[in-house]
Amino acid sequence: MDTAYPVELSTFRARVTHSMWMDALRRILRNPQGFIALSGMLLLAFAAIAAPLITWHDPISQDASARLLSPSWEHPFGTDELRRDLFARTIFGLKTSLALSFLGVMGGAFIGVSAGFGVGYLGGWSDALVMRLVDALLAFPGLLMVLAIVTILGPGLQNVGFAIAFFTIPGFVRLSRAQMLAERNKDYVLAARVIGANPIRIIFRHIVLNALPPLLTQIALAIAGGVLLIAALSFLGLGERPPTPSLGGLVNTSRAYLQVAWWYPLFPGIVLALLLLCLNLLADAINEAISPYARR
Repeated sequence: MDTAYPVELSTFRARVTHSMWMDALRRILRNPQGFIALSGMLLLAFAAIAAPLITWHDPISQDASARLLSPSWEHPFGTDELRRDLFARTIFGLKTSLALSFLGVMGGAFIGVSAGFGVGYLGGWSDALVMRLVDALLAFPGLLMVLAIVTILGPGLQNVGFAIAFFTIPGFVRLSRAQMLAERNKDYVLAARVIGANPIRIIFRHIVLNALPPLLTQIALAIAGGVLLIAALSFLGLGERPPTPSLGGLVNTSRAYLQVAWWYPLFPGIVLALLLLCLNLLADAINEAISPYARR
């Protein structure tokens, strides 16, 4: 009986966790806003992942007879001033924006959440030191800080991803620390301390599940912010290096052709706006589905 008890407890805990996530997913899908946002994100993610399969033109190759062609069956989004297919360039730009923002935000979230949970649980001088550093970073405007990092390191995908990760760390540190301060003195944490659980197990095995809802919402919002930052940097010429396509870069280069090629800024702008809208709606739906306070 004694040896079977831990197995049964572990199985029960896994079932409860699985049921919690399935209930949250069902609440998201029952919410019209969440259903639309999740469907849109899945469609955009599929288009980004399957970009080489759903585009029949190379995003970099040029067609000698296809300068600034209007939308057609051959070129659904038209062509640009260098005779390149805009549909292929928009889809590959979407792929770059999504992948870069997701990886950058997840890297920043991992560092920020780990640091916030750690200093929030330990307290003392480490908490004061880290929070003063975070306050100093938050005092700078986000775009200005990202511009400074990319200007120092130089344009390129790797440097933009590093800038996005660095930009998201302070917000995750502050939020995760606040969640830790709210949870660390509750009864289930005190019970885990009494039975001899070490701090790492208490934080990542017990507290993290109860502190997760606002962090998931923050991740969705941070990815939307990362996409917007990538577009802004590309618009300013500090993002991806040409001829690599980007949504912000397409909007930037289209300014000179607004009167003769209306389709040039329209379709990349629509894809960018749709991506940001779906991410923001999904963040709200996740918050309503997971947080009991929002559901009330």
